[in-house]
Amino acid sequence: MSAKRIAIIGDGKMGQAIAALAPGSGCEVVAMIGEGESHSPEGISKTSLANADVAIEFTQPDAALGNVRACLKAGIPVVVGTTGWYDELPALTEEVSRSGGAVLWSANFSVGINVMLRLASRMGELLEGSDAFDAHIVETHHSEKKDAPSGTARVLGEALEKTLNMRVPITSIRTGSVPGTHEIVFDGRFEQIVLSHVARDRKVFAEGALTAAKWLAGKKGVFTMADVL
Repeated sequence: MSAKRIAIIGDGKMGQAIAALAPGSGCEVVAMIGEGESHSPEGISKTSLANADVAIEFTQPDAALGNVRACLKAGIPVVVGTTGWYDELPALTEEVSRSGGAVLWSANFSVGINVMLRLASRMGELLEGSDAFDAHIVETHHSEKKDAPSGTARVLGEALEKTLNMRVPITSIRTGSVPGTHEIVFDGRFEQIVLSHVARDRKVFAEGALTAAKWLAGKKGVFTMADVL
């Protein structure tokens, strides 16, 4: 089943970008629930989501989990783009299992970043046990981004730490209107390897979220963007 009817939770920059790209992706936005509305009892409910096949959530870290639970209660699959709440993921996974619902979460919906994640894991495997290189991550985002390090940087760091068996420090920069830049640096005594991803426009995340939403419709369980690709 490919989702055609989308409910967007969060009317910020990402919500607006998703709404703008939806028609070109064969999707119809049937509900646009603002961040203020989502906190009200009628904000996210069976009634407000009645015409939707799937919801896409991009709000704030302190609101995301409640919004996801409201979607599960309404019986609507939900794609979660908000980061900064992943400590609650184990508990949410159990809730999804009990409810028979569907959640797809990702720190980053761009295809490029997800390819970078796989490359980072492979590079970590190749350098495992080597003391010739240290690794660190530098991430840069717009000044309005509240969580630091970014969810993407955390996921990249965790992937590297599993294979390198060492702590991978992350440097966060918040400046201007940068959509998102991530660099993994392997630093040796006489050489340096840099793996970099630059998002030129937040449309790349919106496009990925719509792809994920169409993929998620009709499924049950907890998924990530790696399952979509």
